[in-house]
Amino acid sequence: MPSCGHQQGKARAWLPSYQHPRCDSSGIRIPLPAQCDQEPAGKPPARGDDGRGAKHRYRSGNPHRLRRGSGVSAVASPPPDFDQASNLRQQVRATGLDPDYWYAVEEVRNIKPGTVVEVIFWKRSIALYRTTDGSFHALENRCAHRQIKLSLGDVQGCKLVCAYHGWQYDQEGRRVDILQDASKGSLPKPSIRAYPVKVRYGLVWLFPGNPERAESRQIPDIPELEGPARWACVPLSFTWAAHHSMIIDNVSDFTHAHLHRRYRPFEGATLTRCETIGDNVHLAYDTKVGRGRISGRFVDHRQLDTNHMDLCFEYPYQWSNTDDAIKHWLFVLPIDERTTRVFFMFYFKSLKIPILPIHIPRFAMTTVLRLSNRMLIAPLLDQDRYAVEAEQLGYEKHWDAPPIEFNPVVKAFQNVTVRKWQEYLVRETENGRAVA
Repeated sequence: MPSCGHQQGKARAWLPSYQHPRCDSSGIRIPLPAQCDQEPAGKPPARGDDGRGAKHRYRSGNPHRLRRGSGVSAVASPPPDFDQASNLRQQVRATGLDPDYWYAVEEVRNIKPGTVVEVIFWKRSIALYRTTDGSFHALENRCAHRQIKLSLGDVQGCKLVCAYHGWQYDQEGRRVDILQDASKGSLPKPSIRAYPVKVRYGLVWLFPGNPERAESRQIPDIPELEGPARWACVPLSFTWAAHHSMIIDNVSDFTHAHLHRRYRPFEGATLTRCETIGDNVHLAYDTKVGRGRISGRFVDHRQLDTNHMDLCFEYPYQWSNTDDAIKHWLFVLPIDERTTRVFFMFYFKSLKIPILPIHIPRFAMTTVLRLSNRMLIAPLLDQDRYAVEAEQLGYEKHWDAPPIEFNPVVKAFQNVTVRKWQEYLVRETENGRAVA
C-alpha cells in the first residue's frame, strides 16, 4: 500500500419517564422555581444514537411516560449575540470554544481507510480523511477551484480528490495534480489550509486554531487508558441539538437526579467543593454512585467505596473520578450555537458478574462495556439529551426571562467559558482577524 509518511497509531418502546425536577426531588436539596414544576408535552427532538447509528427508545415500567417533545414553539426573535448579551446566561449561550485546543472530532472506527467525512468546528467546515495506509489528515473543506466541499470527493492513495474537476490535494493542502488538465499543466497550484491531526484513545483529534500552538497544547493525559494494564473503555458519541455550555452544565450539576430516577446513576448528592483555579473548576460531591437497579449489580460495593466523586471542568474538557474506581471524560465539539457533538468515555477499574462475587476478567471487559453502553449508559445519556435539547428550545423562546440558578457550580463553569471566549476574541482582534 502507498505510504504518506507518518502513521497514526424491534419492538416499539418508549424512553423512561421525565419530569422537571421538583422541590422535593432526590439529589442536592436546593429549592427550584415554581415554573420548573411543569412537564413537557408532545414529542422530544430527534433521538440520539450510540455512535454506530443505533437508535434508542426504551420502555419504562413507570406509568408516567416521557412525552415526545418540548412543547416549545418557534422563537419570535433570536437570542442576542455575544456582544449584545446583557447577562451571564445570554453571554455563555453565545460563546464558541477557543480553537487553540485539541478537540475530538470523530471515533477512529467510524472512518475506514480511503474515506472522507465532514466535521464542523464552530461553523467551520473541515474535510477529515483517512488515506489508504490508515493515516488521518484534515483540510479546509473547499476546493480552491470552485469552492466545492472536498468532503464530497474521494480519497485516492494519499490524496484527497475533488468530486467536480478532479483536483488533487496532498496532506499539506497543496494542489498537486488534476485528473483531466486541458491547460496542459499551465494552471497555478494554490493551497488550502491543513489542520494538525492526532489519534489517541480511539478518537481522532484536530487542532482548529493557530498551528504554531498545536505542539505546546496537549491532548488530555489519561494514563488508565494506556499500557498493557489499561482499563477497558468504549467511547460513545452523539450529536445533540443544544449549546455546548448546557451540556457541560448538565454533566456536572447533580441537582437533576430526578431526571434519572429510573437508572439512579447517583443519588443523595451533597456539594462539598466548588473552586475555580485558573481555567479549571474543581468540584466534589458526597454521593452514592453505581447503586441503580442495573448498574448496582456490576459494582462490587464490598470492595469499592463509591460514595465520593471529584469532578473538574478542565476547559474545554470535563472529567470525573469516583473513588479511583469509576472515571469518565467528556469532550465536546461545538458546531454552532445550538448543535454540539459529544464524546463520552466511561472506564472502570473492575466490574463483577451480577449476583456472583466474581470479577469479570480483564480480557472480557471491553465486550461487557459494549453491552453496558447499549443497555444502560446510552439510554441514560438519552435522558440528558432530551433535557438539554428541551432547554435549548426553551432558551430560544425565553432568552430574555430573568436567569434563575441555585447551584454555584453552573455559574463557575459559565464564568470560565465566557472569560476564555473573551480572551480569544481579544487575541483575534489584535491579530486583525474576524470571528464568526
